Parts: sequence; C-alpha cells; structure tokens
Amino acid sequence: MTQDTLALLPRAKWTFATRRVDRDLVAGMDTDFAAARAGDLILAQVERIGQHSRVQLSMGRPSNIFPGDLIVLACGARYAPDQFEGLAEIDPAGADLLAGGGCIGRMVARNERIKPATRLLPMGRLVDAEGQTVNLDRFALPTVRQSKEIPVIFVLGTAMNSGKTTATAQLALGLRLAGYKVAALKGTGTGAYGDFNEYEDTGAHWVADFTDAGMVTTYREPMDRVKQGLDLLLQHAAGQGCDIAVMEIADGLFQRETGALVADDWFRQNMSGLVFACGDAVAAAGGVAELARLGLRPDALAGILSCSPMAVAEALAATGVPVLRKSDLSDPAEANVFALRALAAERKAA
Repeated sequence: MTQDTLALLPRAKWTFATRRVDRDLVAGMDTDFAAARAGDLILAQVERIGQHSRVQLSMGRPSNIFPGDLIVLACGARYAPDQFEGLAEIDPAGADLLAGGGCIGRMVARNERIKPATRLLPMGRLVDAEGQTVNLDRFALPTVRQSKEIPVIFVLGTAMNSGKTTATAQLALGLRLAGYKVAALKGTGTGAYGDFNEYEDTGAHWVADFTDAGMVTTYREPMDRVKQGLDLLLQHAAGQGCDIAVMEIADGLFQRETGALVADDWFRQNMSGLVFACGDAVAAAGGVAELARLGLRPDALAGILSCSPMAVAEALAATGVPVLRKSDLSDPAEANVFALRALAAERKAA
C-alpha cells in the first residue's frame, strides 16, 4: 500500500466492530481476498447505498454514508431472518454491507421486506509491519485465570426482535437497583452498538459482548470457539468483581449456533437462571416445549408478549410459566428473587 493510501485510513469510518483495534499496528494492506477469513479487517469504499444508509462508528454514534466514503469493517457472516444471511467471503469485484456495526461479506439471502444490501468495493485487507493480516481476534480480551465463578441468568428468545435485549437490560437494571454488581453481556449475534449501549445505560457494573472476545459475529463460528468466547467474558466479569451476569443469546432456538449451544452441556453447567422472550402465546408454548425437550424450563417469560394482558393470560395458561413485564424485571424486589434463586443454584452446582 502506498503512503498516499495509508494516509486515507484516518479519514475512513472505523465501525463498531473495530472498536478494540490498535490502529497504530496497521502498516499496509494486501488484496488477497481469497484468503480472507472471519475477523480480517477490510478497507472498502461505498459503491451503492441499499438497506444500510448509515454505519455505527467505533466511538458509539451513527454516521451517514455516501458513495465514495471509505469504511473499515471486519469480514464476517451474518444470520438475521429480518434482514440478511451472509457469508464471510470477499469478492474483489464487490461485497455487501451485512450489518451496520461493521460486517462485510457476501449476501446469500435477504428478507423480501428490505432493500438489497449496500454495495462496497473492497480496497484491501489491512496488514501489520510484518505483513500479517490484522484480525479482530488479535485484540480480544486477554485470557485470565479466574477461580471465582458467578451465576449466569441467560436470556433466550423465539427470534430476532422478540424482546431479548430489552429483557436483558431491564433485568440488569433491576439487579443493579437491588444492590448487585451486574455484568450485562451479549454472548452471540452480530456486532452492533445498539444492544451494547442499552446495557450500558442501565448502569451495569461491566458490559461486554462477543466482539470483546475477538469475533465480529458468532454465526458459522465453531461451537468450541463460541464457548471459549463466552467463558472469556464470564471470566472477566468475575475478575471485574461482578456478583451475577445476565447474558443474552441471539436469535431463536432453531438458529444453528443458538440451538447447538442450548443443547450443549456447557449451557446447563453455567445456567443459574433462564428468561425466555417471545412475541405471543403460541410462540411461548412452542418455545417452552422445545426447551422441555432439551431438559430446560424457563423461570419466566418476557418480551413483546408481556405488553398484552390477553397474551400474558394465554401464555400462562398454556405453559404455567409466569410472565414478567419490563417494569417487573427492573423492579429490585423482583430482580432480587432472580438473584437469590441464581445464587442458590450456583452454590448447589458447586
């Protein structure tokens, strides 16, 4: 890369997914896009605006984008039934903006209700002074030896936009108001600041997501890699002095990584509480039945369902699982019940 091109990097829009990157390590770029793997940093130019007309910057604010703009993103896959499915592949002739948080790849499917993906022209993979590709995994939180374990309340859901993030944030708020040091964590999904910022707004003691474990997305990552990332987040939460963690798991029970994770022994061994977010009573009944097939039962239902008293009554009658509204989750007395149950489960497991 010429010095003129290198000088363009500070003018580029660095996306949320790159927020942990030490930019001083970037010394050049190559165009070996066939060798690109998930997490590689890509400098791209906006070619044509489609679904995404903005990106999320590493500093935590949105930025409009225009044809000709330069953006630094991470190569990655995406699974979002409401938007795109995409793969971590970079075509030098043109690539797709899969997520505004900074995921570039090849779109393979899209929801018919949205526009085609914003098109990007890849300019190069960023490399360091030794010519090694600059990948997000290099900037993950360091591995720590942490003997302390904290109870984890997982938040699952039926699908995107079922209310998982709101439930996670409101429960974290309730626990914080009850006097606990809370870790609010996004365990899987595609990197974006919306969920991260919502967690931070609750005043949680420590907030992190899988990008802190070196992944732009967990879609199509090996399950061992996903679990290592979750362990890393929990180890750091304990090291930060947190008493309890609330961790959101993205998408629905039938999404590949979510389904594999929930069926894995790791999930049972780490679970001290479970909230299930859903949109209606039928979804609640189906989700509770699927969890029962896996030997799991939620402590509470939440999400969009909780906005409707009629849907709440239907879900309770169908499942026998109590439904909690946002105001219930954020209530310190209600949250303390969750915490005491989770702490008791943690002691029993130990």
